[in-house]
Amino acid sequence: MKVLYFHQHFSTPKGSVGTRSYEMARHLLTRGHQVTMVCGSYGGGETGLTLPFVQGSRRGWVDGIEVIEFDLAYSNHDGIVKRARTFVRFAWRSVRLALTEHFDVLFATTTPLTAGIPGIVARWLRGKPFVFEVRDLWPELPRAMGAIRNPLVLGALSVLEWTSYRSAHRLIGLSPGIVEGISRRGVPRSRIALIPNGCDLDIFSAKADPWRPSSIPASDLLAVFAGTHGMANGLDAVLDAAAELQRRGRTDIKLLLIGQGKLKAPLQARAQKERLDNVVFHDPVNKTALAGLMAATDLGMQILANVPAFYYGTSPNKFFDYIAASLPVLNNYPGWLADLIQKHQCGFAVPPNNASAFADALEQAADHRTTLKAMGQRGHALAKNEFDRRLLADQWVDCLEGTLAGSDPAPNASNTATRR
Repeated sequence: MKVLYFHQHFSTPKGSVGTRSYEMARHLLTRGHQVTMVCGSYGGGETGLTLPFVQGSRRGWVDGIEVIEFDLAYSNHDGIVKRARTFVRFAWRSVRLALTEHFDVLFATTTPLTAGIPGIVARWLRGKPFVFEVRDLWPELPRAMGAIRNPLVLGALSVLEWTSYRSAHRLIGLSPGIVEGISRRGVPRSRIALIPNGCDLDIFSAKADPWRPSSIPASDLLAVFAGTHGMANGLDAVLDAAAELQRRGRTDIKLLLIGQGKLKAPLQARAQKERLDNVVFHDPVNKTALAGLMAATDLGMQILANVPAFYYGTSPNKFFDYIAASLPVLNNYPGWLADLIQKHQCGFAVPPNNASAFADALEQAADHRTTLKAMGQRGHALAKNEFDRRLLADQWVDCLEGTLAGSDPAPNASNTATRR
């Protein structure tokens, strides 16, 4: 079969952002299928295309994947109006492809929610099978964060969400809360599969050249956050813990924030103002370099703002990278990942907005390195047994093949969500 795959923020491993779509597309190829990836130009991402844009797009082959890239730049630094305009323009151009390209199945993944528009069009105007992957619940999350307050905009997004879900032949949720959220919109559980983000064991389990910033001594405990520095990430919690550690005189614990985002500059300004010498900022790196950093790191930090909608409604890439690299995880909010950490004893689950508990966990990690190592090994076992990217990619391809064949979704897909 030929899959027309829409992901506005697609990137190969040469970029510094998530690569789920690249890995899934590659797995389609190994199963004998064809795939055309439609994307925009995402800050930190690398599509692999180098030819100049012609009339607003360029087209070529990257590792066996046919890639169509629109000349639509997007960055986490963009304001909400600019982002919305880019989303709408991408959706409009995507609709034109959905109406003209040859394909057997259309697959679209969020964010943004407008990614579902070409699928809606292909389903109702061309009668094509449509599979919709939901990475975040919209408009629930932006409403909960206060990022979008206009009732007309929220209403329009709610209508688009309902239409996308009802138009899709099948839906894929990346976390238990997302599966529940889709179901609450009236979609039968038999049409929803839980396929979370996965662990790239080939990258993070392989031998990599260890490195850490030169300002961090090898003897210091190093805790790393690798991801976007935005409103949703709540990274002030890391700086609060850093301030608490300084008050306690723990100069042997360093916190590294690696990545980019709209709030990076304010975070750096705060760290400088408060003289938080135990916090180090670093530019984003690709996954190969990240594997080397993880090899020299003691602890991975999974941090999010204290928004209840996040507790079960997210599936962060960084958590899976950490456990793939045998790193114990420090998680600062309740939910399904905190439950996993506690059940498998592969890290620390601390309450939100509690700098003292956060600092306590870091001190415990620094003072008990042997225990820390054992936590990391248990996390790696969890990565291999439940979140191996190859196994999850097989489930994903099975879902697409089943959609084309008109069969039922993968067995026990909704039961898996319940067990999680």
